[in-house]
Amino acid sequence: MENAIKDWRGRSYRPGPVPADRTRMFRLALAAMAAISPLQYGYAALHAGQASGLTLLAIWIACQAAGALPALHLVRRRRLGVRACLSAGAALSGLGLLTAALAPGVLTTGGGLSAPGSGSPVPGAGDLAALLSGGGLLTLAGYAVLGGLGAGLVYGVCGEVVSSWYPERPAARVGLITGAFGYGAVPLLLWAGIAPGLTSAGFLACAVLATAVIATTARHLRLPPAQWWPDDVDPRTHALDAARLRTSPEAVKQFGLAQALRTRTLPALALMLVCAGAVSVFDVIVVAATGAWGALALLVALNGAGRSVAMRAAELFGRRRVLAAVFGSLALGQVLLAVAVQNAAAGTAGGTAGGTAGGTGPGMVVPEATVGTPLLWLGAVAAGLGGGAFYPLLASLVRELFGTEGATEIHAVVYSAKAVAGVVAVTLALTALTAPGGALLAAAALAALPALATPRLRIPGLPATIPL
Repeated sequence: MENAIKDWRGRSYRPGPVPADRTRMFRLALAAMAAISPLQYGYAALHAGQASGLTLLAIWIACQAAGALPALHLVRRRRLGVRACLSAGAALSGLGLLTAALAPGVLTTGGGLSAPGSGSPVPGAGDLAALLSGGGLLTLAGYAVLGGLGAGLVYGVCGEVVSSWYPERPAARVGLITGAFGYGAVPLLLWAGIAPGLTSAGFLACAVLATAVIATTARHLRLPPAQWWPDDVDPRTHALDAARLRTSPEAVKQFGLAQALRTRTLPALALMLVCAGAVSVFDVIVVAATGAWGALALLVALNGAGRSVAMRAAELFGRRRVLAAVFGSLALGQVLLAVAVQNAAAGTAGGTAGGTAGGTGPGMVVPEATVGTPLLWLGAVAAGLGGGAFYPLLASLVRELFGTEGATEIHAVVYSAKAVAGVVAVTLALTALTAPGGALLAAAALAALPALATPRLRIPGLPATIPL
């Protein structure tokens, strides 16, 4: 290419003017990500009331995590347009939210899972019949499958467009828009706490808003030319930035997907996402079960906001150090929540002999005394800060470990492990029906595993004697 230049590693760049609407594209992508947030966090808090609802949530997570991979592959190769993908995402996401609004068994008081006497604590014939009934099949098709595919399209394409237009700082910018996917559900959760009888109306409003916002985004988002680089940043100087390389060393070569799959590092990253992703979803369900809508909103808000904070910290201290701290915060949150639940249970048992130990709604066996305890709020803070920040950190680690050229496809494979995380989260939630404290301690152990493993991550291709 005539105006292409190369850095010291031989990577090619095509510097060009920054378009006037680059900032607008970023903001629209952020708004689109916020619009699909109620599909995951809103549903987990308000619809995961019985085993059938948990099953639908697991299916949605699987479709969202893995469904967009083929489309993203085609978009990256310019065989499928950004507008077509996002237009489909707008229609499918709106349909998913509409189906969630009309789904049978929308919680109207409190949050959480069905209490003893209101449903089986494990999936049984009744739950299967509910799932396969007319309303259940509608929710399965509209929310779990089509809504999951739509959210996956929006999530994948918006991330690809933003990272392509901000090649000098892709991880930080993508961290900001994925943060919106976390905190975008906060208004719905606050609405559910204020007017629980109007939860369906809240989902309907989200459906209309999501369709409009994502459709508008589809009209304006586009990919830059191949190998584009902003002309106000010298790519050769950027590639030699000592301060950046000190905290974020680069890959020894540009790995393709097939090469990355043959390393030990890629499965390790996927396993980390499974562990932390499962705990993150489980926390929303268990905190919703307390009926403490303020703590739940704080948890979800920090789940999103913590992502951009973590990316900024990673630029200063290194991604692996910050990622280990994030996993540690997530594990600490589980311990605090478990202690809050156990202390409240002991107080309830001692103060009301023979009384109910149920939560505030038709939910998990979580004592009412849990709602206002400081430990619950501290647990929500720690779990929130750790419950979302690992997503952009893992995405940026993929670039650091495997290079930038195949990073999108390699990260899509890592992110698809979230499908397994959904199954693990549902398993934890079902366990929490009868033993919430034990389930939270199991979640703490699950979050601690990647915290211990992160410092052992190595850049593929380097000799074992080089400490990177």
